[in-house]
Parts: sequence; C-alpha cells; structure tokens
Amino acid sequence: MLRHEARATLKLAGPIILGELAQMALGLIDTAMVGAVSYKQLAAVALVMSVVNIPFVIGIGMTMSVSQMVSMAHGRSDGQRVSHYLFNGFWLCAGTALVISLGLEWGKGILFHLDQDPEVAAMAVPFMRLMSISIIPMLLFMALKQFTDGLERTRTAMVLSLAALPVNAFINWLLIFGHWGFPRMELMGAAVGTLVTRTLIFILLGVIIFRHRLFRRYIAVRKNQWKLRRETMKELLHIGIPSSLQAGMEVGAFAVSSILIGTIGAAAQAAHQIALSCASFTFMVSMGLAQGGSIRVSNAYGRRDWRKISLIGKSTLVTALVYGIFCGIIFIAFRRILPLIFNDNVVVVSLSATLLLYAAFFQISDATQAVGAGLLRGAKDVKVPTLLMGISYWVIGLPSGYLLAFTFGMGASGIWLGFIIGLTFTSLFLNSRFRRTTGRALQVRERAYGA
Repeated sequence: MLRHEARATLKLAGPIILGELAQMALGLIDTAMVGAVSYKQLAAVALVMSVVNIPFVIGIGMTMSVSQMVSMAHGRSDGQRVSHYLFNGFWLCAGTALVISLGLEWGKGILFHLDQDPEVAAMAVPFMRLMSISIIPMLLFMALKQFTDGLERTRTAMVLSLAALPVNAFINWLLIFGHWGFPRMELMGAAVGTLVTRTLIFILLGVIIFRHRLFRRYIAVRKNQWKLRRETMKELLHIGIPSSLQAGMEVGAFAVSSILIGTIGAAAQAAHQIALSCASFTFMVSMGLAQGGSIRVSNAYGRRDWRKISLIGKSTLVTALVYGIFCGIIFIAFRRILPLIFNDNVVVVSLSATLLLYAAFFQISDATQAVGAGLLRGAKDVKVPTLLMGISYWVIGLPSGYLLAFTFGMGASGIWLGFIIGLTFTSLFLNSRFRRTTGRALQVRERAYGA
C-alpha cells in the first residue's frame, strides 16, 4: 500500500521536481559562469542572493496558496471555483511581486552596512537592482505554475523550465564574456540573462494557459468568476501568509548565516556559496516531493479521507528519507570535485569540500522537514507549524551556529553545524505533529463508525 502511494506521489511530483531543479540550475549556471570571471564577483552573487532570497522565497510561499485552493476545487470538480482562484491568486501574487521588487530597490543600500568586503558590496548594487526587477516575472510565472500544478498538469511548467536552461546559458555566454560582438558585462550580464529568461517563460506559460484546450475551459468561465473578492483573498492568505513565513524563516536563517560568514572573508563567503548552491540544488527535489505530497493530501483533505492522508504522508516521508541518505552519500564521495565546477581557487575549493561534509549530514533532516511542512500544508495546518519552524531556525539553529562559529572559533564550519541542529529539530517537530494529527483524526473516525 505504501509503495503504491509512493509511486502515485512520485508520478505527480516528478515533473515538479524537474521544474524545480531547472529553476535552481538557472542560479547554478549564473554562479558557475560568474565564478569563472573572479571569486570576488562570485562573492557579490552570494551577497545579493543572501539579501534577495528572503523576500523572493516569501513571494514563492504566497504562490503556494494557488495550488492548494485550485487542488481542492479541482477535487470537487468545481471548474468555476478553479477559475476564480486562478484570477484572484494571480493578482495577489502580482501585488506581492511588486511590493517585494520595490522594497528591494529602495533597500539596496543595506549592502554597504553588512560588514562585507567594500569591493564586493560595490559590485553587488547594480546586480541587485536587476535581480529585484526579475522577481516580478518570476513570481507571475510561479503563480501560473501553481495553477497548472493544482490541476495535476505538472509537465507544462516543467517543459518551460527545462527549455529556459539553454536560453539562459546562451545569453550569459554572450553578455558575461562578450562574445559575438556583445559588450563584456561580466556580473551584470548574468543579471540581464536572468531577467530576460524569467520574462520569456512567464509570457509563454500565460499563452499556453489561454490557448491550450486543457486549460481553456477554466478561462471560458472567466466572465462570472474573474472578479476580485475579499473572501477569496482571505482564503488564499490563510494559506499564503504562513507558507510565506515558513519559507522566509528558513531561507532567512540561511541568508543571515551567509552574511555572518561574509564577515570572515570573501574566500569563506565564496566557499559557503558553492556548498549552499549544491545543497540547495538537492533540496529542490525535496521541495518538489513535498509539493506533490501536499497536492495529494489537499485532494484527500477535501474528502476528509484521513486514512488516505495518513498513507500519503507515511509513503512520502519514507521516500524523502531514502532520498536524503542518497544525497548525503553523493556529497561525501564528490566533495572535492563539486567545488571545481564553480571556482578553482585552492583556498575556496578546500573550504568548500569541508562544508560539503556538513551538508551531507543534514540532507536527511532537510528532505524530511520539507515533506513534513508540505503534508501539514495540504491538511490546512499552517499556523502551528510556522511557529515550530521559527523556534527551530531562529531560537535553536541560528544561535547555535553563531556560538560555534565565533565563540568556539569554528568559523564557517560552526555555522553549518548550526544548520544541522536547526533542520533536525524542524523535521522532528513537523513530522511528529503530522503523525499526531492524522492519528487523532483516525481515532475520531473509528469512534464515529463504532457508534
């Protein structure tokens, strides 16, 4: 039974995972190609992404409300509500994207007040401006992607995300290095490539949704359902705000850690960016798996089928556990090879290899905590998990890393030990809550049938 449920979740999550990996690969392409120019430009990328990723991931958390509400309406075969959630969710995400982009533009001066290398901070400012603008088309793309994912049509966005990889790499090749008569823009070339690529995939997905027969029927009812309604916004925000806070607290903890490591030196920050890029890449699989499990739980939750919810949860958690072990083994085996993809500086590569060992050990807890959060979100349990994640990251994990890094003199390694501690507590808290929630619901059902 668990094997059957695991296969069903993987079938749904597979395209989501490939799409997530493709989006992460866009960042890795930028990181690797900029790193080939100089390690200080690589450090500038790390600094900007440390600042930008917090609000960006908060925005992605808001888009998750679209898939959850669309999934429930789709499970009830209510095409009118599906169309209504698409319209309201899209404009909610558009407003969120605009606020985030403007906030980052107004706050870019913070880069000079984080005790970073002055040269790195100066290079980072114009790069941050374009990355902030590119958040708008990316979040709009994510809103449409969550709509198609909620309908369990997960391949559409996956194909576009995969197609974006060669496009982004080609634009980078032209602009970073100045080939074919284009100006050599180096760091800024990567920013332009990201903006153009994100805009293209958003436009293409919008055209597909309006024209393809699989989605056109949800557009056909727009005259009745394409109205902004306060009640609908409240429903979306009920899922979106906690999901945003969950994502923001996790990425925020990593971002603050990146800034702390930046105070150690540019080489340490570059090594941290390399190790974090590798760990973030493997985490995208966990996120896709969590999203697949969340959509399936949401469908079952609409029917109040707690037995199904329990089976989906157990099977998805086991899958995440196996995946985490596999990733840990890969990181340990290739810890001295992976850094060479990004940079060949001897100091940076050596430190990256050490940090990848720590990354290997938190792969299990990282995968299982992502799944735990997704399963609870599918069951509309978001408020308490948000609190539990905040405690794990900001009360336990980050302070532990700071003490180990600066009080006990472990440097960047101490920060990464803090990651392990925080993620482990998060996984234990969330998955224990899911088991208790499903257990109580099943007991209530059994008593009701027994009566």
